[in-house]
Amino acid sequence: MKKYCYLLVAFLWGLTTVAPAQIPQPKREFRGAWIQCVNNQWNGMGRDRMQQTLSFQLDELQRTGINTILFQVRAEGDALYPSMLEPWSRYLTGKQGNVPEPYWDPLAWMVAECHRRNMELHAWINPFRAKTKGTPQLTSNYYLQHPERFFEYDGLWIFDPGFPENRNYICQVAKDIVERYDVDGLHIDDYFYPYPVAGLVIPDDVSYQRYGNGMNRNDWRRQNVNSFIEQLYRTIHAVKPWVKFGVSPFGIYRNQKTDSSGSNTNGLQNYDDLYADILLWVRNGWVDYNIPQLYWEIGNKAADYDELIRWWSAHAAERPLIIGQDIERTVKYADTTNSNSHQVFQKYNLQRSLPGIQGSCQWYAKACVDNLQNYTTVLRNEYHKYPALQPLMPWLDKKAPGNPRKVKTVWTAHGYMLLWTAPKAKKEMDVARHYVIYRFAKGEKVRLDDPSHIIAVTSDTFYQLPYNHGTEKCTYVVTALDRLQNESKGVKKSVKL
Repeated sequence: MKKYCYLLVAFLWGLTTVAPAQIPQPKREFRGAWIQCVNNQWNGMGRDRMQQTLSFQLDELQRTGINTILFQVRAEGDALYPSMLEPWSRYLTGKQGNVPEPYWDPLAWMVAECHRRNMELHAWINPFRAKTKGTPQLTSNYYLQHPERFFEYDGLWIFDPGFPENRNYICQVAKDIVERYDVDGLHIDDYFYPYPVAGLVIPDDVSYQRYGNGMNRNDWRRQNVNSFIEQLYRTIHAVKPWVKFGVSPFGIYRNQKTDSSGSNTNGLQNYDDLYADILLWVRNGWVDYNIPQLYWEIGNKAADYDELIRWWSAHAAERPLIIGQDIERTVKYADTTNSNSHQVFQKYNLQRSLPGIQGSCQWYAKACVDNLQNYTTVLRNEYHKYPALQPLMPWLDKKAPGNPRKVKTVWTAHGYMLLWTAPKAKKEMDVARHYVIYRFAKGEKVRLDDPSHIIAVTSDTFYQLPYNHGTEKCTYVVTALDRLQNESKGVKKSVKL
């Protein structure tokens, strides 16, 4: 009986609706979701079932308004794609180095499937982790040839960031991905130097003695990571200047007790414990977007979400700031102002109201697809009610593509169609990749800054109109988007539907 009561409370809580704050819906917003491999969700599944599962997830995420997928393709010096540099991942095939049977390329497949749904695909790699605790042996040629460039820490094997050869190699891996695949972004997570374990010392004496040059060891470690981030950023953009580079750091930069400018928190610190100086990377323009993992609940005593989101908004807005949202924890805890609701409304109202924040990313995709306690329903009905374009990145490109040409309506065997021709372009950065279609009723002012009028974002050069006896007058507007979603001027077409 007690179990039944708990389930009933959870059910009613999930159905609770609270009116969101009257904050304007943004036209541009990063709406991401992480799809990870390290939870072994693909082991033993095989190609067909994995494709079926991913297709279902992508369809549901698309319905939820997700416009960016961060797909993990390198978890431990391995690959979920054919690589001449690294072995096939055990997270795909069950054993590192085994070729998938039947053979396929998950990264190429995901790029195609995301683009077919007008989503961006960002290839997500873990840069420095070479072996997790569950991997019995390594088959990587690089490791077998240079074992002295790695160290063991609490059951993990780590590419020692102190060796320039390791930093160069990881940049080579990233370059290979960007060269061979039409990815929209390259993404790294929060693992730099390993998360500290009480009583264990990082065994990097060899690299420090060789390259430390008398520096304080902590400063030297930070310099190694800083050098890697800058090198990786420049490597990616030297190959394809439109590919975005993003990072998702641990949610605390520094605590106030360590640094007076830090957050009022009491937890592990990026700067001091992982040797990751996120603010330096943002200030120096070495990242294109930043997704701190704010996985705590509002009211957490050690790391309050409310405190942290305000801190990041105040300190890291020189680049698009995206909030990493933990779905399970968000629905686990009650709204601090309304015990009948979980915290999704509180968190998103904060996110939308603070300066510099340009979206969120869901940890993790399956939790979003499963619609835990109607979390996803809230996104669909409220916060992702209308489509969103990607945040602008003028430091990469700010030139808009040409306008769509020859916009017209035509009757076809498939119905009444709105047709247009792609604008001319001399460079890849100017090519129209997508089009935005707006609809305005008779007498409505044409305002392209209002996302409620967006009815489609498509890579096609046609759109089927909802014809209904030709008595309703309205105006359609078509604009073009380039790879970085710079938007052209609109071309109007008045029609009778």
